[in-house]
Amino acid sequence: MVQKEGWNVKLEEALFEARPYVEYYKRLERTVKRLWEESKDGENFVRLVEREIARSEEPFKTDLRIFLQKFRSL
Repeated sequence: MVQKEGWNVKLEEALFEARPYVEYYKRLERTVKRLWEESKDGENFVRLVEREIARSEEPFKTDLRIFLQKFRSL
C-alpha cells in the first residue's frame, strides 16, 4: 500500500481532474482506490491500473485511461 501523504493527494487530485470526463465515476473511484490499497508504490500502482485497463471493456476502459493520464500528469 502506498502510504506517503503526497501520493494520496496525487490520487485524489487525479480523480478530481478526471471526473468531468468519465462516464462511471463511482466505479472508477472504487477501482482505483482498491488498486491503490493493493499497490506497494506509485510505479506498482500504475502497473496495476494498466492491467485493469487491459482486462476492462469500453466505456470503462476509457475512464481508466483518462484517470491514468491525469495521474501521470501530476
